Amino acid sequence: MTAFIIRPAEPKDRAAIQVLEERAFGRPEEAELVERLVADGDAVMELVAERHGEILGHVLFSRLQVMTGDWNVPAVTLAPLAVDPAHQGNGIGTALVCEAHLRLMAHGECLSVVLGDPAWYGRFGYAHDRAAGFECDWQGEALQALAFDDAPQTGRLVYPPAFASL
Repeated sequence: MTAFIIRPAEPKDRAAIQVLEERAFGRPEEAELVERLVADGDAVMELVAERHGEILGHVLFSRLQVMTGDWNVPAVTLAPLAVDPAHQGNGIGTALVCEAHLRLMAHGECLSVVLGDPAWYGRFGYAHDRAAGFECDWQGEALQALAFDDAPQTGRLVYPPAFASL
């Protein structure tokens, strides 16, 4: 496989990201979620993997609030992660998540939450045990968390409004 670069998504990428998300998931809901999160200003980090001008992968982290008593702690949620089906299995998704984590830590984020396959996301350090103390509409084995720094262990996870449409 030829190398690819990872870079922040740009406004000119919107149409290609939408096509990629629909191809990767086989339905439009994730593409619609991405566009709504971006339009609502809830995107914290959005990266693409590109090779020769073609977008092969995409990841979005949006703002999540952990409500703990009288205060809330800002965190992020990873959703969605997509790789073009023709390029899956080549390390693109892994590279996107690893690069995003480095950038999130550099920006001072303390906690990331994901709803996904425990075997796949577990290799990045996400664990259900770390998320089990949180109240969430999607509590279950697929709900996992990864702390980058000192982060709450309990509280209510409040997702951006765009997630209500899923």
